[in-house]
Amino acid sequence: MLLTPGPTPVPEFVRKAMADVTIHHRTPEFEQIFKETRELLFELFQMDEVVMLASSGSGAMEACVTNLTHKKALTVNSGKFGERFGKICKAFDIDYTEIKNEWNTPVSVEAIVEAVKNDNEIDAIFIQLCESAGGLRHPVEDIAREVKKINKNIMIVADGITAVGVENIDTTNLDAVITGSQKALMLPPGLAIIGFSNEAVNKIEEKPKGFYFNLATEIKKQKTNTTAWTAATTLIIGLKEILSYIKENIGFEKLYEDTAKRADATKEALKAIGFEIYPKVPAKAMTAVYCEKSNDIRKILKEKYDVNIAGGQDHLKGNLFRINHMGLVEDFEAAWVVNAVELALDELGIRTFDGSANKVFLSKMFKA
Repeated sequence: MLLTPGPTPVPEFVRKAMADVTIHHRTPEFEQIFKETRELLFELFQMDEVVMLASSGSGAMEACVTNLTHKKALTVNSGKFGERFGKICKAFDIDYTEIKNEWNTPVSVEAIVEAVKNDNEIDAIFIQLCESAGGLRHPVEDIAREVKKINKNIMIVADGITAVGVENIDTTNLDAVITGSQKALMLPPGLAIIGFSNEAVNKIEEKPKGFYFNLATEIKKQKTNTTAWTAATTLIIGLKEILSYIKENIGFEKLYEDTAKRADATKEALKAIGFEIYPKVPAKAMTAVYCEKSNDIRKILKEKYDVNIAGGQDHLKGNLFRINHMGLVEDFEAAWVVNAVELALDELGIRTFDGSANKVFLSKMFKA
């Protein structure tokens, strides 16, 4: 049972769709698939433009930094992925200011507003919706609203790699939202998607940057239902399949509601058996738990109960475990995970098993 926060399991019906005969990307057949996939992405993102890139999410992050920063960037670092925006700026010699917090602490609206007011060179802000290194949710929509009051020309770029497809994101004041195929979209890694505002498209077209990650080139091509470079045909076929399935059989709002309920039930179940939820503001994509025995628990889960969950990184290695809620996770799978964690505590002599985690999880999921 794979319940790491990416890559997520690929459903069988998606694998079957991607296993069909390979088709050429410069054909009317694929252009029709591309067109239908774009239309579904517009529904998912609720933004003015969308672009698909044959890359990981980091490629989309790079593309947004290089194409949307004309003067100076402001980056938010509350984990490895916020840190990555700063590293990209440094790699391209782009001037930037970084606001840094501990991995369990969201950036405040006030800190962003102060930075913007004190530096009129800042023309783009880069931040995670969900910082998956610690399972943290930043107040991105609130930040975007306040920044736009100060200067509507500042681009707000949100890494939604572990948020798109998880929750209903208010994109009203966002200029770019990034995601990747291997998270809530339940595909193999290798496809990145970016949603843009019209203002972002205009800025990109004013001063195009780069070659492969030249977003002006991609936007122009993808409006005609093709790509500038070789398309990730198999992944795009799979993306069309999963988005169509969600739209026709579940509905995006119902998916968000179910994910939120499962995330909340998991957190309450783990708190009931003595765990501390790590982030001060938890995201819906995953449950991140601070525990000095996290490696021992993960080892027992994998070897004895066939459950694979993620650990911590850098200074949190060995002190954090993370349980995924993204995608089509079954309720019985989530219930089994919290049950297995409680069994692991018993095996480690930390807490006697009495079924509390499972009882709380089921009560929150089905009786609340």
